[in-house]
Amino acid sequence: MELDPAKLKSQDRYKLLIGLVTPRPIAFVSTCDADGRANLAPFSFFNAVGSNPMLLMFCPANKDDGSEKDSLRNAKPASEGGVGEFVVNIASESFITQVAAAGEELPFGESEFELTGLTPTPSSVVKPPRVLESPASFECRTVRVVRTNPGEAGGGNIVLGEVVRVHAHDGVLNDRLHTDAEKLAAVGRMGGATYCLTRDRFDLPRGKAAMDVLDQDPRSGGTAGA
Repeated sequence: MELDPAKLKSQDRYKLLIGLVTPRPIAFVSTCDADGRANLAPFSFFNAVGSNPMLLMFCPANKDDGSEKDSLRNAKPASEGGVGEFVVNIASESFITQVAAAGEELPFGESEFELTGLTPTPSSVVKPPRVLESPASFECRTVRVVRTNPGEAGGGNIVLGEVVRVHAHDGVLNDRLHTDAEKLAAVGRMGGATYCLTRDRFDLPRGKAAMDVLDQDPRSGGTAGA
């Protein structure tokens, strides 16, 4: 099958992206408006950008009417009318149901913290609260927003944020800053309403050394990577 995206409807292009680009990490993003009212929403168009400076990105698409989602409205720079800060909380197994529930479209100013029963806890540097239940959180200051199709339904927005604080529950990181994947218990997003766990893990060496296990099942001797 060969497809020309230009000949597809927007919802079909979206369907291809979420079905084929998998698994995707989930950014559980907490923001607040100028009055301090908190918002919480999951985004699976999310990833790390670089370590120098330490940057993350999440991508809230425009609503069906082309308007901005609350997370973007809050996180965009102050020069554009936002607060210019956000927190990325890692979505973990123990509260993944609440993560999904936070996708409910509430009126602006109403808090998904109240809807889900999750606990807001003060951040160290930025105004938006962290999610206490999350095993790891990144406090971020917005560097810029890249709008790919402003004002149009489904138009993309790349929110780039510089990490100014990292929080992790006890035991998630060791003294070398390696992550215990079992304690993180991150959940990934597949297509549609499907999620996946990250328990089935294996190690592979980088580069040419990986070819040494070409004829082996890497999972047979794999261990959870640090």
